[in-house]
Amino acid sequence: MSVRFGLAVLVLGLAIATAGCGAPPTADVDAAKAALSNAVTAGARDYAAASLKAAEDAQAALDAELQAQEGKWFKSYDKAKELAGAAKTAAEKAAADAATAKQQAEAEAAKEKAEAEEREKVAAAAIRVGGKVKPPTKIKDVKPVYPAAAQTARVQGTVIIEATVGANGKVLNTKVLRSVPMLDQAALDAVKQWEYTPTRLNGVPVPVVMTVTVAFKLQ
Repeated sequence: MSVRFGLAVLVLGLAIATAGCGAPPTADVDAAKAALSNAVTAGARDYAAASLKAAEDAQAALDAELQAQEGKWFKSYDKAKELAGAAKTAAEKAAADAATAKQQAEAEAAKEKAEAEEREKVAAAAIRVGGKVKPPTKIKDVKPVYPAAAQTARVQGTVIIEATVGANGKVLNTKVLRSVPMLDQAALDAVKQWEYTPTRLNGVPVPVVMTVTVAFKLQ
């Protein structure tokens, strides 16, 4: 009788152990890892750092849960399966965010390149002001912002700039001809915002090159 009872207890114990152990959600875990790897390959580290960090944190939570279950006698992987799904979703979001950000960055870079090439083309065709080519009239003036460091250092002076003005009257290119190092950038920033009446040659608007000055004087 005691032998039969012992066998019954053993069988029951084995049944409980078998039910408790369960099997790790290997397919779900592998899918989460693959999604994270794909996100990194897609450039998430450069273009979607925040989303990638969230995905890596989700993967770390999954790894911690799997490790925790390994140390238990009665194992349950329900939470691990749930975490694997969340990690996969987070990684897929990181990959999607990276793809979108990369596309936007490439489009912006292409736009900037096209604009730079157009500026160079206009600059090459620009006519220098002088003789029959009269200087255009400024219709929009922007005062330079006096740099605080220059004020503290009591730096003042006049920055001379060569400006290329497009046929539409907007400043396209600028180059410092006479520098006051602590004031150059402020002068350039102001001149780039100036606008002029279009210069016409034989009735046709043309780009011109001219010299402008920006004075900085302490009160």
